[in-house]
Amino acid sequence: MPIDESTSTEHLETYVLAGGCFWCLDALYQKVRGVAEVVSGYTGGHLDNPDYRSVCSGTTGHAEAVAVSFDPSVIPGEVILDMFFTMHNPTTLNRQGYDIGTQYRSAMFPLNDGQRADFESAIERVSELWADPIVTTIEPVGPFYIAENVHQNFYARQPGEGYCQVIIDPKLAKARQKFSPWITEPATAQ
Repeated sequence: MPIDESTSTEHLETYVLAGGCFWCLDALYQKVRGVAEVVSGYTGGHLDNPDYRSVCSGTTGHAEAVAVSFDPSVIPGEVILDMFFTMHNPTTLNRQGYDIGTQYRSAMFPLNDGQRADFESAIERVSELWADPIVTTIEPVGPFYIAENVHQNFYARQPGEGYCQVIIDPKLAKARQKFSPWITEPATAQ
């Protein structure tokens, strides 16, 4: 899927974000008012057409990422980015909890100079909230490869899955506390 400046339309903006397992970010953004689409995928690597197994090997250089398309007249980009930094720990290099490897890095992939500036501002803004330095990188987006169907809208389809209950549910609870005006409830299995 080509993700570039043309991806953002007159009414929608698309951010490409990586913050650990893409299931976590997908779970939140699927519930956010003003978000039109969330696509889980792989970007930032050097292998064409990677799949989940190759990305998890840590040898492709890809990050598990989401492409979040939202309407900025409904939800500001700043809120989308604050949610990103709430859903993962941006101070741990190549790790989110038990998920370890470069595919789980904290990274932002701007589609244009405006997004780069927004991402830099967001990092600066949230750095005051963390005791340790932010390690989130800003990287060229490169090709964005859509992840397998099983990874799309995973949480809504598998809420009883162990990973969802142990890892995602607490993150969603934290996001609900901070961003309740933006979150629609509940996402239902499809």
